[in-house]
Amino acid sequence: MSTTTETSAVLFARYGPRYRIYVTVVALLGTISAIVTTTTVNVALPDIMDSFGIGQDRAQWISTGNLAGTTVGQLLSAWLIDSFGQRKTFVGGLCIFVVALLVAALSPNEVMLTFARVVQGLMAGVLQSLTMFTLFSVFPPEKRGMAMGFFSISVILGPAVGPTLGGILIEHFNWRSVFYMAVPFSVAGILFGSLFMPEREETGRRAQFDWLGFVLLCLTMSSLLTGLSNGQRDGWESDFILEMLVTAGAAGIAFIAWELRVRQPLVNLRVLTVGPFAAAACVACVFGIGQFGTTFLIPLFVQTIQGLTPLDAGLLLMPGALLLGLFTPLGGYLCDRMPPRALLITGLLGFAASTYWMRDVDVNTSYFGMLMCVVVSRLGQALINPTLNATAMRSLQSTLLRQGAGMINFFRQLGGAFGVNLLSVSLDRRTFFYSDILTSMETAGNGTTSELLQQMQRLLAQAGASSDVQSAGALDFLGRMVYAQAYTLAFRDCFLIVTVVFMLALIPAWLMGRKRR
Repeated sequence: MSTTTETSAVLFARYGPRYRIYVTVVALLGTISAIVTTTTVNVALPDIMDSFGIGQDRAQWISTGNLAGTTVGQLLSAWLIDSFGQRKTFVGGLCIFVVALLVAALSPNEVMLTFARVVQGLMAGVLQSLTMFTLFSVFPPEKRGMAMGFFSISVILGPAVGPTLGGILIEHFNWRSVFYMAVPFSVAGILFGSLFMPEREETGRRAQFDWLGFVLLCLTMSSLLTGLSNGQRDGWESDFILEMLVTAGAAGIAFIAWELRVRQPLVNLRVLTVGPFAAAACVACVFGIGQFGTTFLIPLFVQTIQGLTPLDAGLLLMPGALLLGLFTPLGGYLCDRMPPRALLITGLLGFAASTYWMRDVDVNTSYFGMLMCVVVSRLGQALINPTLNATAMRSLQSTLLRQGAGMINFFRQLGGAFGVNLLSVSLDRRTFFYSDILTSMETAGNGTTSELLQQMQRLLAQAGASSDVQSAGALDFLGRMVYAQAYTLAFRDCFLIVTVVFMLALIPAWLMGRKRR
């Protein structure tokens, strides 16, 4: 007995115009569950470091590995949709994601946790591109800017709301609870996705999977991120780091060459020959560096420098998250009616202004001042995301939409993965740089230093400490002060680097608005 394949046309005939709302809600439910978990862990990093007894150089792989997995997942989505259809890809991806959540929550060490985070990122990347393609295909052309506004909610709600939810959970439970949070929403996505996501429309043979391209892509990403992550610790001229970077370069070149010649490539690189799409990809990559970089830096700064709790760090991002959810659909609405170049440049300038504002942060920077920086950046983000996605997808033919959805998200995640990694490296290097400078100034001839040491020795003497303890305690306090000041100056430099990154994105954003045939 044959059954009717529940394609988009069949589901539209069954539910009418309401189906567009149903599939939008279901797609966003699954994607938001995956993406929120990506950034929720950021505020948990200090607790995870204490739990496993690891440093920042190893802990940052918990974030970077997830972003690397998401980056690869973006490119897998096109083949999965072609081969299995949207429904099986969506439901299967969420099932794997739930298993990875449970593994992460029960991880006995950082190695298992990092592996689970990579799998979570892989599924989040697949779901993210699938959702973008689904919404773009079910909305008519005149409303696709609005559709990308809805999609952007799922992309940006994670970085905005995730840290707040993570802070609340850590405050009342522990860092493992952040992984349990997404399980019920993912299960709901599995159930409703089985009803409303369309099945595979094509009846022909499935495309052959490009295993060599996949292996080369994974080798490129893992080697490059490993080299960048360990360069500060092992030395940038060490044999291991040089081998990793050379391997990444060779594998990357081989990947590009293979994808251009294979009949059924994992990634159709020819979409980059479309001028507006190529410009949008550049904007997405540079914007990803700044977007994910600030999400990494701000919670870390307010907890390590200002001593805020994870809950306070999360609440700092909540007002911006609410404004983001409110204004993103408006950004999509404006995208259908205004030149994309104007919206992109306005949003990038707003984000750049917020990070430039943070170039002078220190332990005394007010909570309200940090909050306003976040709010300004989120308003800029509300204009950037829907405009970027809609402009990129509109420039492609219908046969390239699946590849385009994966590619534009790939470049955003690629920028995010490298952004978090490079900013972590920059933070370490600038901290060491300023520590050396400040330490060289703390000499016996420095009156301020001598007075500080004498005051600390008097305080320790009043507490009953011996003379040896007084001297050692005063020097230890001085060393802590020097490191705290060096760490603060390093954060300032990193925020200034992000500002420059956003300004560079103005160049491809301007080119996107040029007249074309």
